[in-house]
Amino acid sequence: MFESAELGHKVAKEVWDREVPALREALLDAQYDLTEAKFPVIILIAGVDGSGKSETVNTLNEWMDPRHIQTFGLDEPSDEERERPHMWRYWRMLPPKGRMGIFDGSWYTWPILERAYGRIKTSDLDQDMARVARFEQMLIHEGALVLKFWMHLSKDVQKKRLKGLEKDPKTAWRVTPRDWKHFEMYDTFRQVAERALRATSTGDAPWIVVEGTDPRYQKLTVGKILLERMRARLDQPAPVAPIAPANPPRTSIDGMNILRALDLTKRMDKKEYEDALLTFQGRLNLLARHRNLRKHSIVLVFEGVDAAGKGGSIRRITQSLDARRYHIHPTAAPTEDERAQPYLWRFWRNLPRKGKVAIFDRSWYGRVLVERVEGYCSEADWQRAYSEINDFEDQIVRSRSILLKFWLSISPEEQLRRFEERQVTPFKRFKITEEDWRNREKWPAYEAAICDMLDRTSTEIAPWTLVESESKYFGRIKILRTLVQRLEDEL
Repeated sequence: MFESAELGHKVAKEVWDREVPALREALLDAQYDLTEAKFPVIILIAGVDGSGKSETVNTLNEWMDPRHIQTFGLDEPSDEERERPHMWRYWRMLPPKGRMGIFDGSWYTWPILERAYGRIKTSDLDQDMARVARFEQMLIHEGALVLKFWMHLSKDVQKKRLKGLEKDPKTAWRVTPRDWKHFEMYDTFRQVAERALRATSTGDAPWIVVEGTDPRYQKLTVGKILLERMRARLDQPAPVAPIAPANPPRTSIDGMNILRALDLTKRMDKKEYEDALLTFQGRLNLLARHRNLRKHSIVLVFEGVDAAGKGGSIRRITQSLDARRYHIHPTAAPTEDERAQPYLWRFWRNLPRKGKVAIFDRSWYGRVLVERVEGYCSEADWQRAYSEINDFEDQIVRSRSILLKFWLSISPEEQLRRFEERQVTPFKRFKITEEDWRNREKWPAYEAAICDMLDRTSTEIAPWTLVESESKYFGRIKILRTLVQRLEDEL
């Protein structure tokens, strides 16, 4: 894979002097055109130690307007980053549409290092690379232009480069004992890198291997490829995203589905409810102060039809918690900043640290519910969202978060009763809007979307808990009991 990057590629100084001014001007033009475009540019600069990665990043910043570039030089994760899923730090750094993000170090760095040092198995590396490939595919589907450059040096050239840097007092500080240790492991790193690149070099995001022996060749090559790819994307006609109509409900031949099978007649009287509420809230309070909670975070997802009782159920949970330990995230229509990012971005950045609780009052499932039914995204978008959501939740659970998902269900008749009650109760009128009435008219389409969602995202690591909420008392206690039992099992 690296043979063509060990041929001794060079660019003469007169060629450099002749071509760089025109290239810089063209890159600036492309960059300013990008600010008006509807996609971001993501550039990964990776490669062997001493191959000129940082110098290339600095040159790109010098050649273009740094006001429209976000540059990230990534070292070891901070304590805050270690307390979230591995990809959390990268999601927070993604550039918005119309901007460019340059990563000196990326989501490839740590899996490659971990495998080279023998801390993970080859099978673990392969799984990491499969997740990375799906992540990049998601970015591309969301409109991003992803460019991946691998800066390569042969073993002999790397040794010569490190010695030269070490010998010069002005650059000696750049060579560390770790660099020499990695040089001794050169063959191991090469083998691991080749495996990682082979698994993630796709048609939409191929790896571009660039020889780093001659800095002029290296920088000119990167600059020209960047310009070529940006110009090709900018100059092509803007794609028109098809609007997905609300799909007709798909029912089984006997008319049954998972929602209709729920027993909504389940009830609980007030005295039983009050006794159970005190019991489970007390147990939840003790669990929230359990010493082992410092090793976990808690993510609670509440979904359900309008007026199903999500807010009331959330309040019965937070009454047992220290207000400093939890945060409620009510999910409304995305803001302008959120629309400039992939749809999962606003949820990734709100994942909690260890010892904390994040409660999502509606969540990332909007993509396969309201966005699907209302035609806010294409059918291709919501169809692929199932696997993207499952990947997201897999990473949450792998980071030792305790994830629980509740779907609250009521009948159309009970929803109508609650809507009418809200309209005539002054302190509840804020809970009912014209949108709620419009959504009610599309009950069959939403029912079909909900059943698809439950079937395709209730997994062994993140199952849905279906809550019969026709009786608010019964529903609230079922949620508290499920949460308490799960925490007792985990802690």
